[in-house]
Amino acid sequence: MSAPDTLASVGESAALQRIFPRLPHANATLLGPGDDAAVIAAPDGRFVVTTDMMIHGPDFRLAWSSPFDLGWKAAASNLSDVAAMGAVPSALVVALALPDDTRIAVLEEIADGLREACEALAPGCGVVGGDMSVSPTMTFAVTAFGDLEGRAPVTRSGARVGDTVAVSGALGAAARGLAVLFTEAVNADGAPDAALAAAVGDRTLAQRRPSPPIADGKLASLAGATAMLDLSDGLAKDAARIASASDVAIDFDSAALGPDVALALGGGEDHSLLASFPAGATLPGGFRAVGAVRAGSGVLLDGAPLTAAGWDPYRGWDGLAG
Repeated sequence: MSAPDTLASVGESAALQRIFPRLPHANATLLGPGDDAAVIAAPDGRFVVTTDMMIHGPDFRLAWSSPFDLGWKAAASNLSDVAAMGAVPSALVVALALPDDTRIAVLEEIADGLREACEALAPGCGVVGGDMSVSPTMTFAVTAFGDLEGRAPVTRSGARVGDTVAVSGALGAAARGLAVLFTEAVNADGAPDAALAAAVGDRTLAQRRPSPPIADGKLASLAGATAMLDLSDGLAKDAARIASASDVAIDFDSAALGPDVALALGGGEDHSLLASFPAGATLPGGFRAVGAVRAGSGVLLDGAPLTAAGWDPYRGWDGLAG
């Protein structure tokens, strides 16, 4: 039996030819992969652009996530940032750094994850280009573009006293899955274990393949959202960013946050949408009220000051404190 093809055995050009047919096509493509740069349409005359990285170790573990999972998550985490501006995702540029002994089949599965995430979460968005390099540490860098379709971007700085604070998507589901992995998918030495991870797979899906409500970003904009962002680092920490940018306080209603309030406030990586809407506005899509904008500063829970908690790439998880 011949050895499986690897990046080292086939080279970059052949590897790219293997994955190009698997990548999602973007409706906005004027010139796609294969040239020095892609050309994408910007009908609005402006475009939203964002970028995010995933690195083996701090951001994912190969023992816990399949290559398909990684492609899906790399797409989802960037699509949600575009949606949080009220824009419609139009294109992705994907850069990968992989060990040279990585099997081509792994690269193909990553491409499949990218494609299926785009098809499920943001139909019409696709991969228009990128880059590949070699590294002992698997690294993803994805840049996403979005079309505002003539609307003003929804920023973090527009929340006003009296606004309703609302969330679309899960709160704490990804953190719950991560806790399962750290407690039930490690061996006796505390190292990630692929076999144990497979046994708890369904309970960790929200962590490995988040499903942010991408379409609700546009709906929020159309409904008059005054501020919005993607919940990547935790509800409390991300709400503090709106509070700071808008010079207001965000007051959460604990009764609206589900049975595990601490997890809802401190858990990250759901990539749900947090937004503020004018008082009395009809909330669009999957948005549900979770609090209100008050005069003051910082984040409150039932009117009491709350220390922002969540993920910091340089400090790890911060705990909650009332």
